[in-house]
Amino acid sequence: MVSTKPYLIRAIYEWCVDQGFTPYLAVQVDQLTQVPSGYVREGQIVLNVGPEATHQLKIDNELVTFQARFNGVAHQIVAPIGNVLAIYARENGQGIAFEATGAQEDMPVGKASGSAEESAEPPDEHPPPSSPPRGSHLKVIK
Repeated sequence: MVSTKPYLIRAIYEWCVDQGFTPYLAVQVDQLTQVPSGYVREGQIVLNVGPEATHQLKIDNELVTFQARFNGVAHQIVAPIGNVLAIYARENGQGIAFEATGAQEDMPVGKASGSAEESAEPPDEHPPPSSPPRGSHLKVIK
């Protein structure tokens, strides 16, 4: 049976965009997570996944993939759904938190591909927080 987690992530993402909010994704970094290592803090990274900050964003049932610029340098980002810790709106912290379950053993490797030429640069005036906001409005899904 497919987990509800990717469906909930897509729903909160769509809600954020529809409301004009900036969706942030908190991710546990491991050997299957492809992110710029200089932005990882305590084994986690917070990513701006808004339409202006990403190119070719895809949230499927196994991976979150997109292209983005960090300090002007284009990067291909790959995060297993099992490593997503939270998705929330930057502006008000509303969203949903998850327990990290890690990547599935049988997850296909190398699924992400494409060019980073047209990646959108995330705005520098609001750097992502080091971790998702803590509050009672987030619920852990097991």
